[in-house]
Amino acid sequence: MKKSTDADLAMSKSAVKISSDLLSNPLCEQDPVFLEMVTAFDTAMKRMDSFNQEKVNQIQKTVIEPLKKFSSVFPSLNVAVKRREQTLQDYKRLQSKVEKYEEKEKTGPVLAKLHQAREELRPVKEDFEAKNKQLLEEMPKFYSSRIDYFKPSFESLVRAQVVYYTEMHKIFGDLTAQIDEPGLSDEQRERENEAKLSELRALSIVADD
Repeated sequence: MKKSTDADLAMSKSAVKISSDLLSNPLCEQDPVFLEMVTAFDTAMKRMDSFNQEKVNQIQKTVIEPLKKFSSVFPSLNVAVKRREQTLQDYKRLQSKVEKYEEKEKTGPVLAKLHQAREELRPVKEDFEAKNKQLLEEMPKFYSSRIDYFKPSFESLVRAQVVYYTEMHKIFGDLTAQIDEPGLSDEQRERENEAKLSELRALSIVADD
């Protein structure tokens, strides 16, 4: 998402740079009509950049930052899982030790060691069961809460896009009304451009050798 908003900003800043460069072109000084068109274009690009910045700020606040906060939960969650796994290994090791003494002949020393092993096992078993119970109860809650958490951010993203593209439709609609030649289709404009390009190619200074 961050790369997307950075690309959006770079696009609108580039458009403003292009319109600014056009305004400083000597052609604008020579042709008042062209100057008027470029000025309208420059105004439109600056409006676009302004709305784009508002959109990016909104996405940053309501989408990117909440995503970062959600991601910050994972390290703590991973630690809890690792602690449970470590406790499980300790539990298995001590349980195996108890079972080993239970299988031996019940002599005095063996019974003493069996009692000691059971005493060592008891708190570790309780600790594992507590950690395991906590994860079994809370992991499903964490998993199911994702949609509720992300839904407002997704809705905000859609709203920001709708507002932005609605404004873009207005901006470029106004720009078209200012610089467009009425009554000409795209095909007619293309033919006109080709005719002008042919005239330029016919000049001796650009003619092919």
